[in-house]
Amino acid sequence: MPGINLPNLITVVRIALAVVLFPLLFVDSFAARFAAFIIFLIAAFSDLWDGHLARTRGLITDLGKLLDPLADKLLLAATLIPFYLISRQGGVDGRFPWFGYTLPLWIVVVIFGREVFITVFRGYAARRGVVIAANQAGKFKAVFQNIASGGAILWYALQSRARAAGWQGEVWQGWERFHFAFVTVTLGIAVVLTVYSLLTYLWSYATPHPIKP
Repeated sequence: MPGINLPNLITVVRIALAVVLFPLLFVDSFAARFAAFIIFLIAAFSDLWDGHLARTRGLITDLGKLLDPLADKLLLAATLIPFYLISRQGGVDGRFPWFGYTLPLWIVVVIFGREVFITVFRGYAARRGVVIAANQAGKFKAVFQNIASGGAILWYALQSRARAAGWQGEVWQGWERFHFAFVTVTLGIAVVLTVYSLLTYLWSYATPHPIKP
């Protein structure tokens, strides 16, 4: 099939991993959620790998340009949607590491809405002859987004284990506080970079010398 190469096959695997990851997060057990954590790490790091291979080996294809952003958005949806729904369950089972132990809807809208908007806007800009390339703010946004999501998945996995094993000691409580702060800070940075990177993309389109790939 035209366009199929190693980077694109890796991207297809990322899409499949996102589909598997989604239901695992709803299973309140350490095994299922830790498996989700490992799957997320594989998907996140393979994103870096397939992009590197495509660029360094000249394997960038139209199919890859279509599949790569699709895989990114599916992985984002496969984490944000479960985080939001689980955090609405209430009680200790659904606590999310954010202020109030719930994931606010506005964070989901800002992060996911930005991705959808940029995809549509890039298509609009391309039809007008303007290429809006990825920028550093967008790349840092993705890094902090992945760190926060991975931390949140591990949080849920450890919470499931703590409830099953009855962890209540000072060591566990200290780890909880650290883990809460870690996810809160990285997610907060990701949200700020999400907004900032959106503004830089809009500025790139508005300037008389658009960014070229």
